[in-house]
Amino acid sequence: MPVERVVSLVPSLTEAVAASAPGLLVGVTDWCTHPAGLTAARIGGTKNPDVAAVLGLRPDLVLANEEENRAPDLAALRAAGITVLVTEIRTLDQAFAELHRALVTGCGLGRPDWLDVAEAAWAALPPPASVPRRAIVPIWRRPWMVLGRDTFAGDLLARLGVRNVYADHAERYPRIPLDELNASGADLVVLPDEPYRFTATDGPEAFPALPAALVDGRYLTWYGPSLAAAPAALRAALR
Repeated sequence: MPVERVVSLVPSLTEAVAASAPGLLVGVTDWCTHPAGLTAARIGGTKNPDVAAVLGLRPDLVLANEEENRAPDLAALRAAGITVLVTEIRTLDQAFAELHRALVTGCGLGRPDWLDVAEAAWAALPPPASVPRRAIVPIWRRPWMVLGRDTFAGDLLARLGVRNVYADHAERYPRIPLDELNASGADLVVLPDEPYRFTATDGPEAFPALPAALVDGRYLTWYGPSLAAAPAALRAALR
């Protein structure tokens, strides 16, 4: 049966579908901010979607992610007979493979041109420096939380010659005291504007001995059409 009605529970996947076949989207989360002007119904947050509202939209397919969405919500949708495609994205290569799976296999679309453009943009990067810069990458404050092991953003940074100091931590998003972050031996602090909105006046002052790179969180953490512009934008921000 062709897929004609899609609910996306993931902002990145919402943008990916909207850039490929916007007419498919009938429901999206409150956090789905790209592209602007989405007219699909809002069904709550990524962590607390209104399952009844999703069912009321009669989707042929729900797009989800193993990290961004809760297993009980996805199980409830499946129990109601809804097809749910769950992505796992912890590296750039996974992102490209899962985007193809979601759009081509899941939604039944042709492979979108923007996906080829994005792959080419990352493939064209020069090899990273043999001695990478060491960075801490906070994603929250009060308490301080940073990127740890096996993260998509960490993989992107590694391809740009920046190694996450906590890449080998047992947790994916560990809480680290500020004094420990400042004593970590990092050369750089990378401050994205999401999920916490770090700015020039909110974040860098906590790391007085480190240069701070303020980066657009969409380029660092979203997997979708933004991946085409991400290499150039992140390289400029990290200089």
